[in-house]
Amino acid sequence: MRKVLIIDDEEDLTFFVKANLELSGNYEVVIANRGKDGIKSASRHKPDIILLDIMMPQMDGFQVLEKLKKNPKTVAIPVIMLSAKADDDSKLKAAGLYNEGYLVKPVQIDNLKAKIDQVLERRNPD
Repeated sequence: MRKVLIIDDEEDLTFFVKANLELSGNYEVVIANRGKDGIKSASRHKPDIILLDIMMPQMDGFQVLEKLKKNPKTVAIPVIMLSAKADDDSKLKAAGLYNEGYLVKPVQIDNLKAKIDQVLERRNPD
């Protein structure tokens, strides 16, 4: 079972993604609706992968990603950006902060699962 942490302030989206990932039987999903909560959840739950939104109040996804990558407890957790921002500047900024992928909302659940599996396989080839 793969543990996924979703850090996103859009509750409808997080509910939809959580429900669809858990229905497949391969994922356990934890949700944080704020950046600071997401950083705490990453340390506490030690997820296999994080899905991170960019546009959030108080602390945006870039700030969250930067903090995750500076923390020894969370530095090795792969992060996929999941954002409505489709511009090249956002993608380049995320890449500079060591994200593992970038998907633009709305995302097809099959594409999301494939990306999660691809990143985790690359990290842990068996």
